[in-house]
Amino acid sequence: MEFDLENSLTSLEEHHSDTVPNLFASESDHMPSRNFLHCLKNPGFNVSFRQEAISLLLQAQYSCNYDPFIPYLAVNYMDRFIAKQEIPQGKPWILRLVVISCLSLAAKMKNTHFSVSDFQGEEAGFIFDTQTINRMELLILDALNWRMRSITPFSFVHFFISVLELKDPSFSQPLKDRATEIIFKAQNEIKFLEFKPSIVAASALLVASNELLPLQFPFLKCSISSCALVNKERLLNCFNALQEMVEMECYESMLDTMSCTRTPLSVLDRHCTKSESETASTTSITDGSAVTEIKRRKLNGYGSK
Repeated sequence: MEFDLENSLTSLEEHHSDTVPNLFASESDHMPSRNFLHCLKNPGFNVSFRQEAISLLLQAQYSCNYDPFIPYLAVNYMDRFIAKQEIPQGKPWILRLVVISCLSLAAKMKNTHFSVSDFQGEEAGFIFDTQTINRMELLILDALNWRMRSITPFSFVHFFISVLELKDPSFSQPLKDRATEIIFKAQNEIKFLEFKPSIVAASALLVASNELLPLQFPFLKCSISSCALVNKERLLNCFNALQEMVEMECYESMLDTMSCTRTPLSVLDRHCTKSESETASTTSITDGSAVTEIKRRKLNGYGSK
């Protein structure tokens, strides 16, 4: 049976009354260890290993047109694996073997065809036989204690949408879609590994609510903050971090758009472009304070009643 990330403990569509408490009670078992998170805060081998692995998994998603939940699940397996298993340095082939094995396991959980040959061309540099990949899969399964039905932020989205008690139920799907986008993007950021999946889910929905339903946001914020299963301080920290991530993404997208559309057509245009460039340089110096100010406003807005 195909694994549904939104229903980690059950294959049923609806959440039973005892399922949600079990999710909250078990979510820590599906997170990397605290020691591993501490190591990731300092630049080093594990950080670069994770970045390269995620890059390969995203390439696989686009080149093979995979359901985005497959590489997401593969990254979850990889994080939990390298948190328990020391990866030897100086052996670049291990990176590709771990990626292929995690992707293979994720594809199996999603009942999706996976072809190893798609990742073993001359450009890859390494060729692994089926036996080698199977041995790595068993090593990963052992490190994960065979907990393959990962509890992720997607496991909590349905629950928190019900907590919001939306006046107009038609907004449920847009909120869910936007929160899903945010959750996918957050997985690439190391800092979000320290938050429990439930906190990431609740925070992503709050960011989505702030974007799509700004007038209702204070009420929706109170609804989630009042949930007895949610740590308010951790929720605030994660919400601010996600909000900053989204704002920086919009800012960078705007800069990319401006750089693509601005083309000097005359001496006057070149002069204006130079002036704008100088202004942009001055602005970039204060970007840090600007982002800090944005974050401060978001924090104050979150905390207001």
